[in-house]
Amino acid sequence: MTVRTDPTPAGPITAGPTPAEPSSGQQAQAPGIFRQPRAVWAMAFACVVAFMGIGLVDPILPAISSQLQASPSQAMWLFTSYLVITGFAMFFTSAVSSRLGTRTTLLIGLVVIVAFAAAAGASGNVWQIIGFRAGWGLGNALFISTALAGIVGAASGGVDSAIILYEAAMGLGLATGPLVGGALGSISWRGPFFGTAALMAVGLIAIAALLPRAPKPAPVPLSATLTALRHPVLMTLAVAAVFYNYGFFALLAYSPFPLETAGRAIGLTIGAQQLGLVFFGWGLCLALTSVFAAEPLVTWLGRGPVLTATLLLLAVDLGVMALLEARFWVLVAGIVIGGLLLGVMNTVLTQSVMESTDLPRSVASSTYSGVRFLGGALSAAVAGPIAVAFGPAVPYVVAAVAFVLSALLLVVRRHHLAAIDRHVTAQDVAEETADERAVVTQAEHLVEDSDTAAAVTSTVRVR
Repeated sequence: MTVRTDPTPAGPITAGPTPAEPSSGQQAQAPGIFRQPRAVWAMAFACVVAFMGIGLVDPILPAISSQLQASPSQAMWLFTSYLVITGFAMFFTSAVSSRLGTRTTLLIGLVVIVAFAAAAGASGNVWQIIGFRAGWGLGNALFISTALAGIVGAASGGVDSAIILYEAAMGLGLATGPLVGGALGSISWRGPFFGTAALMAVGLIAIAALLPRAPKPAPVPLSATLTALRHPVLMTLAVAAVFYNYGFFALLAYSPFPLETAGRAIGLTIGAQQLGLVFFGWGLCLALTSVFAAEPLVTWLGRGPVLTATLLLLAVDLGVMALLEARFWVLVAGIVIGGLLLGVMNTVLTQSVMESTDLPRSVASSTYSGVRFLGGALSAAVAGPIAVAFGPAVPYVVAAVAFVLSALLLVVRRHHLAAIDRHVTAQDVAEETADERAVVTQAEHLVEDSDTAAAVTSTVRVR
């Protein structure tokens, strides 16, 4: 008797993984940036509220200045005290989080923010607010750099997607901060502080409920972040970030004052709500380009050229604002256009820092975040006095020069920055190689299955 046994039809061989063994490239791409674990969304929500704390004082700076008899320079110290403490403390957050664990560090940071935000709302004079903003900055330092490392470690879709998600949260926070500040600030300057404390309490509950406990990493030395600055790539990007963030916070912290003056000159009443809407548009543009523009530009041009070109465009934007600082709608347009450029810059610069070295992510995050905020602190401290001494256009001129210096540094030190693009190329090659190996392995399995089936058929026929 002859029994015929046919093998199962193999069908065409396709590039890609089998259902059981997805390739590394598709593992990174399949989940997508918006398909994340609940713990990642909890951290992202808290990041939104944390970054709201930066922008929410923007619309109320003129109100605080007038109602508490403070000069514009004193009012801008609400940024300076916050950013100085945030920047310095961030140099040590990787050491703290490695000893306490990510979850505990995040929760402590949130508790500190809630307490000092509420205390700022209850203050009786501008110097009390400045002091409580400094304490707020300490909580922010514990939270922000730890959250960046936590999101990168827990997010689906790879490091690039995690950083885009983090920067999108930052942009959304910077957008909604002025909107919330303007809405609540139109009632009272105290409203934004109490509102942030309440929202951050919600973030605290969400992280406590959704973020699981994880094993503590190996302890990081207190000097790790300062040692990390010896790395030529990180050192170059860190110094560039100081100049860049000087310009960033000149646009954010100083602009409410010339906006109010220029609006008054054409008969517009520019209060907290109006300023909130302007900076909402700025932050929304920042968030959109962080998510949708940065990656296509990097794919097209590479990270180095994108960073340099964006910095030079920012310099042009601030230069135009300096030349026409008395024209209200020019300032509004310049602020919104600046948001579009800053979104690209934030994402690409953060990706470059987090991916171009072999440093632990918590160390790279705290080092970069520290210098990032110190550049902003310097800007907030000097922009007001510069305007008083030399005129309202000069802070924009200095900010434009800072952007140019940052771009020049990247060009001069470009031989140290090959890794920021070579890493992307190596990652792409690794993914393509994994896909090719999957195709070869799949073909070999199909050939083996066909040969085995043919041998069985032959044996049965002989019998």
